[in-house]
Amino acid sequence: MNTEQEHTANDLQHEAEHTRPHKRGSVMVYLAVLFAAAFLLLLLSYFMQQRINRETLDDLQKTSTSAVQSLENLIEERDRLVQERQTLEEQLEQLERQSETLQTQLDAAAGDTAQAEQAAQAAQAQAQALQILNEVRALYNQHRNREARALLEEYPDLEARLEDFTQGMSQEERELYNPLESYRALAGWLNP
Repeated sequence: MNTEQEHTANDLQHEAEHTRPHKRGSVMVYLAVLFAAAFLLLLLSYFMQQRINRETLDDLQKTSTSAVQSLENLIEERDRLVQERQTLEEQLEQLERQSETLQTQLDAAAGDTAQAEQAAQAAQAQAQALQILNEVRALYNQHRNREARALLEEYPDLEARLEDFTQGMSQEERELYNPLESYRALAGWLNP
């Protein structure tokens, strides 16, 4: 049995010697596969990173485009508001000029109204003076001299009012009827 054992041991040794180099080749293949896998993983990681970078760059470009568009919109809005403000300022200036014109016209109208009121008061005073003169003449014509004198005494400024009225009359109107001369004639007849 010894020989058989020796033979088996020799076979085993021989087999072991011949198998070792084969295991070394397997390890080398295994390491090459691992390196290849690592390289492929690195390559895959690189491509994924490139894709992520490209997507990020696209997002940034879209954001940048959106920001530029927003900025352009803001600039257009600002320009529109500036133009609108200028238009409103021009309208305000025009309205202020119109207001000044209207105020001038209002002041002129107020002056005209005041003059018209003064003229109306003067006309009323002249009409009253003529009415008193006519009442005195009527009383004189009815031979009610005492009442006529009393009426003349009530209005001591009647002659001045009639003088103002007569000055406003034209020469032709005074030739037809002169109230001042009528008053003086009546006053002379009533107070001899």
